[in-house]
Amino acid sequence: MGVNLENLNPKVHQKIDERQLTDFDENEDVVDAFDEREIFDLIRNINDPEHPLSLEELSVVDQSLIEIDNVKNYVNVQFTPTIPHCSMATLIGLSIRVQLLRALPPRFKVSVIVTPGTHVSEQAVNKQLADKERVAAALENSHLVAVINQCVSEKE
Repeated sequence: MGVNLENLNPKVHQKIDERQLTDFDENEDVVDAFDEREIFDLIRNINDPEHPLSLEELSVVDQSLIEIDNVKNYVNVQFTPTIPHCSMATLIGLSIRVQLLRALPPRFKVSVIVTPGTHVSEQAVNKQLADKERVAAALENSHLVAVINQCVSEKE
């Protein structure tokens, strides 16, 4: 008996090319501000919890839905669930949040929300993702952390 998938045939999108590094990019003496593409590169390969596809391939994350301010130290990411009633929306948002919190300097305030109008429980999901106590409690659940780690781990 198989797993019950909510979205049996998700639309798969073409991945964008990896960013080409230049000698300038590798100069450790240069202080380089973060940009939207760099944030996108941190989250694009997060695995979808239901499908063997990345969030980029499912068009759940998109570089155009990322906002960063290096002066005010914030990163805002919107994500778009593949279906309006996706029960995995909170888990996907948590995975994005955890990946960014692990990868970015602690000076950044990270905000992750559902793209407006794309989920039936958008406000409830956003409220959960914005509640520091709820996020902290979720990250104390070893089963949930194991699932998140599986989502954010690099595919082999």
